Amino acid sequence: MISRQITAALTTLALLLAAGLPATARAERADRDKPVNLEADKVTVDDRTKTHNFEGNVVFTQGTLTIKANKVVVTQDGTGYQKGVATGGENGLARFRQKREGQDLWMEGEAERIEHDAKTEITRFYVRAHVKSGGDEVRGQYIEYNSISENYTVTNSADAKAVPSGGDQSKRVRAIIQPKSAPAGAAPEAPPKP
Repeated sequence: MISRQITAALTTLALLLAAGLPATARAERADRDKPVNLEADKVTVDDRTKTHNFEGNVVFTQGTLTIKANKVVVTQDGTGYQKGVATGGENGLARFRQKREGQDLWMEGEAERIEHDAKTEITRFYVRAHVKSGGDEVRGQYIEYNSISENYTVTNSADAKAVPSGGDQSKRVRAIIQPKSAPAGAAPEAPPKP
């Protein structure tokens, strides 16, 4: 019973990645059918509150998915929806990495705290947040991704409200968006005439 509950809790962690990027950057689907491997210094399961705590150098792998953190807590509500929170790790950052579906590209992200709510399908990255997919990346103090609407919000404040940077470049949101190449054989667009 406990083994089944731990596996269910860990499956929720996979959602941290699968919901973390837009549909064009979907996680490797085959990962869901792979065995879950977990390493931690301590695992605590509370069946009454439906809370699972994984502590101490937590390394979660399932197929191409890897999550590393100092602590991961997974809770389940009365209707069966789960929430996962990964915190801490090397240099104080929880990290994930996973191969993108059908491509030889990887998704990577890090933050001091990464939260995923399976009911709302929203993933949030708090403090020193960075998400990268292929050559595209965003940085800020807060990144929220809604996988239903496929919308990102990135702010320079960990409470999701943008604050004036006052010219302080270190408090600005940063994004790198690579140009999408034209399909092979397509004629390049002519530049606009002056």
